[in-house]
Amino acid sequence: MSGLLPPDLALAEALLLIVTAGFTSMLTAAMGIGGGLLLLAVMGQMVPLTALIPVHGLVQLGSNANRALMMRKHIDWRMAGLFTAGAIPGAILASMVVVQLPLVTIQLCIGLFILWLVWGPKLSKHELSKASFMLMGALTTVLTVFVGATGPMVGAFIHRNSFDRFRTVGTFATCLSVQHMLKAAVFSFIGFSFIDWLGLSLLMIASGALGTWIGLNLLKKIPPERFSLIFKTLVTLLALRLIWLAVTELM
Repeated sequence: MSGLLPPDLALAEALLLIVTAGFTSMLTAAMGIGGGLLLLAVMGQMVPLTALIPVHGLVQLGSNANRALMMRKHIDWRMAGLFTAGAIPGAILASMVVVQLPLVTIQLCIGLFILWLVWGPKLSKHELSKASFMLMGALTTVLTVFVGATGPMVGAFIHRNSFDRFRTVGTFATCLSVQHMLKAAVFSFIGFSFIDWLGLSLLMIASGALGTWIGLNLLKKIPPERFSLIFKTLVTLLALRLIWLAVTELM
């Protein structure tokens, strides 16, 4: 397996990342959200900062694509299409951005926006316009290039559409697949080489596929009302974590 390992990454660390990829994929498939941010946190302890966001995105692309494929009958293709229409110009903009906002600012804004999406007044059908879907695609695609895991933000927006749990998970996976594919293209465009990390990434994706299959079987056993509560709780906790990180950094 040593030939598959990137430079300066121990075998024990690689095995932990592979197992974590499977567990976090299972978490996202069963609960709807949370796995991507948890995986980013674990990878951040072992993967060099210069490789962290692009490699995490590549692994998440595989994980979300597997989940979208397994949930293809439940995907809201209209929303996924509008999200993609916004995400493409967002990726182009991200590839041209030179000056990056301070991480603290991004964390605080995302955290507060997520809380508003989850707990604020419900949007009317009129307010859920095509433009709002496209804007969310553009905004989160720009942000994901810098912070890596904007899944809670995308998930909170999708949840506001009052989808059932299967459509929520399927549509969420499809939108994130598009987003991570575009992010990989952006990092390739600006010169990042995925070659050293490709072997490990493929093993993590395979582990994630198994985790996704287990998680989707668990999803079938979760009552709809309990899924909604668990989903909102997880998204809220992730948002509060972002706000806490930002506040502690400012203190």
